[in-house]
Amino acid sequence: VGEHPGVFYFTLGQRAGLRIGGVAGAAESAWYVVAKDLDNDVLVVAQGHEHPLLMSRALTATELSWVGGTAPALSFACRAKTRYRQPDQACAIVALEADRAQVVFEEPQRAVTPGQAVVFYQGEECLGGGTIASTQRLAPSAPSRVGPGHSSSRAVRMVRMIVARSPPTS
Repeated sequence: VGEHPGVFYFTLGQRAGLRIGGVAGAAESAWYVVAKDLDNDVLVVAQGHEHPLLMSRALTATELSWVGGTAPALSFACRAKTRYRQPDQACAIVALEADRAQVVFEEPQRAVTPGQAVVFYQGEECLGGGTIASTQRLAPSAPSRVGPGHSSSRAVRMVRMIVARSPPTS
């Protein structure tokens, strides 16, 4: 579909800078980064701000740090942010290990990105936070292979387009 300067220059949910215009047979919705295959230098894109490949139900956080020194409990409800200026989101936190927890959101979250921070709140009080290690997406993972004849050693990096259909509404 196009070329890119390297997957490290893009983040999940990014729209700007993709340089993808209209594609024959595709809707006119904007294109967004929905996945990155670091091993093969492939950027996966799809159409739609709320595309299922952008949405996550849960995340696993590591490198946890608590303002009070320890987690409030092994399992508790609070609110969290995964993106700057995002409104606080209701969630439940379940400790998996001393430095690792699963965060399950009441509502699916858009563009939760491994490597970024998650911050926990109780009202206006910051409880702590951690690093997003992985996510549980609404849709199955995007394909990670480029296909025959396409490798990361090529001078021009390929952008792989995924046009996944949204689930039918009842």
